[in-house]
Amino acid sequence: MAQGTLSGRRDVDFVLHEMLNVEELSKHELFADFNRKTIDMVVSEARNFALKEILPANEEGDKGCVFENGQVKTPESFKRIFDLYCEGEWIGASEDPEFGGQGMPNVLNLAAAEFFSGASMAFMMYPGLTHGAAKMIESLGTEEQKKIYVKNMYTGKWAGTMLLTEPDAGTDVGALTTTAKKNDDGTYSITGNKIFISAGEHDMTENIIHPVLARIEGAPAGTRGISLFIVPKYRVNPDGSLGEFNDVVCTGIEEKMGIHGNATCSLTLGGKGNCIGTLLGQENKGMKAMFLMMNEARFGVGVQGFSLGATSFANAVAYAKERIQGRELLKFMDADAPSVNIIKHPDVRRQLLVMKSYVEGMRALLYYVARCFDMERVLEESDEKEKYKALIEFLIPVVKAYCTDKGFEVCVLGMQVYGGYGYIAEYPQEQLVRDCKITSIYEGTNGVQAMDLLARKLGMKGGKPLMDLMGEMGNTVAQAKAVDGLKELAESVEKASAKLGEVAMAIGQTAMSEKVLDAFGSATPFLEVTGDVVMAWLHLWRATVAAKALASGNAKKKDEAFYQGQVKTAQFFIQTLLPMAMGKMDGVKTFTSAVMEIPEDGFMQ
Repeated sequence: MAQGTLSGRRDVDFVLHEMLNVEELSKHELFADFNRKTIDMVVSEARNFALKEILPANEEGDKGCVFENGQVKTPESFKRIFDLYCEGEWIGASEDPEFGGQGMPNVLNLAAAEFFSGASMAFMMYPGLTHGAAKMIESLGTEEQKKIYVKNMYTGKWAGTMLLTEPDAGTDVGALTTTAKKNDDGTYSITGNKIFISAGEHDMTENIIHPVLARIEGAPAGTRGISLFIVPKYRVNPDGSLGEFNDVVCTGIEEKMGIHGNATCSLTLGGKGNCIGTLLGQENKGMKAMFLMMNEARFGVGVQGFSLGATSFANAVAYAKERIQGRELLKFMDADAPSVNIIKHPDVRRQLLVMKSYVEGMRALLYYVARCFDMERVLEESDEKEKYKALIEFLIPVVKAYCTDKGFEVCVLGMQVYGGYGYIAEYPQEQLVRDCKITSIYEGTNGVQAMDLLARKLGMKGGKPLMDLMGEMGNTVAQAKAVDGLKELAESVEKASAKLGEVAMAIGQTAMSEKVLDAFGSATPFLEVTGDVVMAWLHLWRATVAAKALASGNAKKKDEAFYQGQVKTAQFFIQTLLPMAMGKMDGVKTFTSAVMEIPEDGFMQ
């Protein structure tokens, strides 16, 4: 298989330095070491590692894992790059050095993660899940638990997962049947079955630490009675050494559409009555603990969807410049006209520009939210800190759902640019399509994200998060109106923002009326148009920065085309794709009753 390539550096630098001015974070003591030079060095190192080490392993990873006698053998190349990844201290890159981290800003860690996930999503799930599990223990654990587990996980000595899903309890977590019986020594005996556990069993680390959701005997039914436990594959002695096997048995791995290099396991806990866990956090507060980590997890899945789309776009641009086929349209009837590279054909250029619009818009959105995480970390309690927290809460379901839906759409378009070659495994595009699809399904399906946006986020604090977001859009519109050539685009974004506000108010009111089910029937289209308007805002912001750079006369010759590309991409999105969102907003406002009124037998074929 031709392994393809990854996104270049230029747009990453543009977002980090010219849009978000991330170097300003170094003014805060927490990030004092991260000046422009350090930021650029980290991004360069991450991209080089992703391009030279992780990306070449992606082909072998797609051949899958091997399951034999309860053991999972991962692709051989994964073991080597996992060790290199840990040597680079990437797992805990944004965490406290006390626990083996590097203390870097989240937005910088994201820039690295973009390249890593874009190179091999299946591989990156191993360290990614390890980070999530370690962060959960750091946030909720006792001092003893943190001492035993966190550094060993952030450094990659031990891996981590999350054991949530069961055969009859997927999204409906409250229906789980895994039980926990308290022992005299304060530990718990865990019994149950879990499925779809990514990285649940593998051979890359000496131990795997499983945070497990279970119900203590006698606890209330539903989500109110769920607790969270630390269940290691091998028990850990008080001195940190490994003890006996903890009766966590892998009974099989799933044959999946994509991400073959990551073992998706079925696990049986306590099949021999010998699985021991320790309580993490408080009894019956497991779901509260899960919600604590949900923003990070859902943000991470959004990054996955975007990263694969970014890789597909990079491949498609490179291929379109190299692939020679057909004469230019205006010379089509001239038999003597030479064939040209396909990037000269209007429809190929359109496809590439759609891809570029979504990839660069998603990059700006993700980096913006990551910077909000950083501002929340460095600010003392204040209205400004609360603003960043609220923006994160509001935008997380949009990040997760919109970036995975559009990331998949970009992957499909990337296959289309390759034509027939895109459909065969000799080229990288078909794997990207297969790998990307899961991102809209796990960590809460995108329909669940839409329900979360409508039910929980839209009305938070009386709608203030949405108003704060509208304020951010308004600031950009005002700046763009003062830039030559951008006034018309700014007015279009202004109208779209105002209309989104109207739709948000209408759907919120409908959700509190007797037509509540009709409102939720429109939740997914509402999330999609929210994402569309956010994209338009971010492209206007990009165009404003680029147009000012061009007008200054100080732009380097090699940057002129890049800046012109920013303005033209904004023009394309706002003039071509945003009007479709305006139409979709009209559709949302109908709150059609057809969704709920069609009889079940009406779906019969």
